Amino acid sequence: MTEFAEHSSLFMTLLPVRPIATINAVDESRLLDEVCRALEGGGDRERKAAGIASAIRRAGDYRWAGVYEVTEEEIAILAFDGPGAPAHPRFPVTQGLSGLAVASEETVVVGDVREDPRYLTAFGSTRSEIIVPVVDLAGRKVVGTIDVESEQVDAFSEEDRAALERCAVALAELFG
Repeated sequence: MTEFAEHSSLFMTLLPVRPIATINAVDESRLLDEVCRALEGGGDRERKAAGIASAIRRAGDYRWAGVYEVTEEEIAILAFDGPGAPAHPRFPVTQGLSGLAVASEETVVVGDVREDPRYLTAFGSTRSEIIVPVVDLAGRKVVGTIDVESEQVDAFSEEDRAALERCAVALAELFG
């Protein structure tokens, strides 16, 4: 091993690799404004959900974003923005990473979905995913989720997570 390779290897072990935030403070403020406008605007629930999915996708330059409804038995897509419909538009509430987010009532972030057997393959090119539960206004149960996917491994930062969790609080109104 050359001296450069030894130093380079040591350098790489000392520096943790962290995801790059894709949503900054300015984008988050704009995103929350767009979510609120979509909720206050006209149209049915699906139209509002579509506006929200689109705003989320644009804010983080993500490949795909979806809003799902959660019932006692299943998780079903309300709206999405991205290159196509998910392979599983509805599935049992106990399945997949979304099922984990619903059961735990906590955000689930997977840096590489190829390494997680719970991932329900929606798109073959997805590498990382974040699922944020939406809790009803009374704070008693999960009524929806925000699902965002990226083609990049470890695409979601703590800033992304925090921004999407704030969107989920606002989104509770959609499930009124």
